Amino acid sequence: MKKSTITCDMEGVIETMNEGAEEIFGYRKEELIGKKRVSIFSPGEIVLQNVANWLETAVKKGVYEGETVFINKNKEEINAKIKITPTFKNGRDNPQTGYCGVTQVIDKEVNVKISNSTKIIKWLAITRMPFTSASILPILVTAAYFAYIGDNLFSVPSLVLTVLGILFAHLSINVFNDYFDYVDGTDEENTKYFQQLSGGSRAVELGLISIKNTKKLAILLCIASLFFGSLVIYNSSSANIISIFIIAKIALFLGYYYTAPPLRFISRRGLGELSIFLTFGPLLTLGTAFAIFQGDLLNSGYNHLLNCILLGIPMGLLTTNILLINQFPDSESDARTGKNHLVVTFGKKNSRWIYFTILLLSALTSIYFAVEIGSYLSILSSLIILIYGFTIFYNIYKNYNKRSLVASNWSTIYIHTAFCITLILFLLIS
Repeated sequence: MKKSTITCDMEGVIETMNEGAEEIFGYRKEELIGKKRVSIFSPGEIVLQNVANWLETAVKKGVYEGETVFINKNKEEINAKIKITPTFKNGRDNPQTGYCGVTQVIDKEVNVKISNSTKIIKWLAITRMPFTSASILPILVTAAYFAYIGDNLFSVPSLVLTVLGILFAHLSINVFNDYFDYVDGTDEENTKYFQQLSGGSRAVELGLISIKNTKKLAILLCIASLFFGSLVIYNSSSANIISIFIIAKIALFLGYYYTAPPLRFISRRGLGELSIFLTFGPLLTLGTAFAIFQGDLLNSGYNHLLNCILLGIPMGLLTTNILLINQFPDSESDARTGKNHLVVTFGKKNSRWIYFTILLLSALTSIYFAVEIGSYLSILSSLIILIYGFTIFYNIYKNYNKRSLVASNWSTIYIHTAFCITLILFLLIS
């Protein structure tokens, strides 16, 4: 029986495959080489649970051998024996360049048991739950601001309900965005994404969920968000209800139409980035303020309103940079599918300076906010942006067109998290 031999790079993009691979898996070489990743051959839950351990074993011991279940182009299961070895371009003394997998079909039923932890991770991956820090942390920062200003200014139950409402809204938008990216062909075109960062969850591609159930899940999450949102309104001051409703409606509109037709803001040369800045910045902090404030916020003086808007600006800018840096690896495929965002519009090289400008503005506005409310200790949070941010930008400046840019993608998420957490702490102890 023929054996399948497939090589891939360090991120799993297929580089070579023999005739045995075509026969076993049912794909032609031109369908996969340079376009798809080896994860296409495995059920999604097996990818989540086992593949990382297989590769780690292959690197440490020089080879991994085992039995698994693969799937062919017709979505039929294949019981197989797999052998994985690391590959090196010019010998083992040089850096590893990828992996080689040799597959042989076996006449034996292979049962790969999926653990409960993998099933949980599956749903975290489908909804991209870890990225909700971009919406949850600004809510907590807003509460810390009111705690800094005075005692008993916000309602703890309202804060909890607001977190739950925003959490489900963010998850719903994540899943809706994945749905529309798959439907409009963006996912199919995108082969250069950074796993777990750009290119969406790839949940449909991995077989973790069908496209039909993706839409259903997005709607269910939206309903959950509206449920908790109604509880927020019920628990809030009656004077703030109209403001909460208006802000929530605008934020949901911007989040949904970020990728949804006919507006599809991501395709409109900067409107996508602007919608993300507003949704995860001033709208989020101002909406939270109305939701949790005990009393009539509009008539409490303009200081609170202005300060909450100011508070949201640096966090919205940092979130915009998360979006921007994730556009770099996706820019070529995004251009082909009409996603005319800033990186497509100005190119990767020029977009480095857009990133830098946003970074600098986030630092300056955070300093201005700290001075405005008299929390000079909070200026230290701004130093995180300036010091850590410049190291990130240096890597972007050098590697904007390389796969090693991925370090900056992760760091851009970390700087948002670090800024929010330290700002919360400094506001609470000031």
